[in-house]
Amino acid sequence: MRSPLLDLPGAVPADAPDSDVAAHYGDLFAEQRALVKGEAVVDRSNREVIRISGADRLKWLNDLTSQKLDTLKPGEWTQTLDLDLQGRVQHHLTLTDDGESVLAHVEPGTAQSLIDYLDRMRFMLRVEVSRADDLAVLSTATEDFLVPRAELADHLGKPLAGLWAYEALRIEAHRPRLGFETDHKTIPHEVGWIGAAVHLSKGCYRGQETVARVHNLGHPPRRLVFLHLDGSVDTLPAHGAPVIFESQEVGVVGSAARHHELGPIALAVVKRTVPVDAPLLAGGVAASQEVIVPPDAGRNVTIDPSLRRRIR
Repeated sequence: MRSPLLDLPGAVPADAPDSDVAAHYGDLFAEQRALVKGEAVVDRSNREVIRISGADRLKWLNDLTSQKLDTLKPGEWTQTLDLDLQGRVQHHLTLTDDGESVLAHVEPGTAQSLIDYLDRMRFMLRVEVSRADDLAVLSTATEDFLVPRAELADHLGKPLAGLWAYEALRIEAHRPRLGFETDHKTIPHEVGWIGAAVHLSKGCYRGQETVARVHNLGHPPRRLVFLHLDGSVDTLPAHGAPVIFESQEVGVVGSAARHHELGPIALAVVKRTVPVDAPLLAGGVAASQEVIVPPDAGRNVTIDPSLRRRIR
């Protein structure tokens, strides 16, 4: 649903899948600085919200997804993942419980497939799953909150930052986004979701065997990296652009943005064995990397990653 905040003078729509909200309102860096200072909010009302109600909702979600949710307190926010049997990420949920229902927001276009899966798993439990199209997501730099969609227009006269500002701060904070830093093969370890969205000592859930095995043995196939891009280049690498090391394609760019202090930055996913200090080309742009996920992420990290010089 197209946001009414796109009617503001100077509002420029973002690219798909975010085209229903504003990329910016005319001054990207000023919007970033206002967001950092806590003086603005971001319209993320293109994200879809689902409502899960019923007395068994928290234990049920705890059994189905990767985060420990059976002790979630009302008003507390957390993240969880829906994994397939091989431990690959299917859905990423950011959620809270209001004392009566769990309210979760997900990427645009993914709510219905999640609802279909959850409906198949209800059995005889006291749970009910539905869309919550009456609610919209607004965000600060670090927090989300839900407002009635009918009240979005009330923010027309308040300080706003566009999605480009939010994305720049998300990249700076090394937070992956489903569909940008993930693909159909992604497992949680590769993008740093262990802890934030995966609880390692909770009960069984679909995909837990892979999570436990990779945690215990280490060596996820790929790893998320933060890139400082060459600031002399006018363009940013596109999502999906190849990452090159020594003439070999070793990964892909996830998200890129212009940061008000750091300049052009990006997140990318590369092969585990790419040297951590290797200079890279991201979509043809020279880049230096910072480690987010160590090459030997897991319980037993015993190999100095700086010694890894060969791509396999």
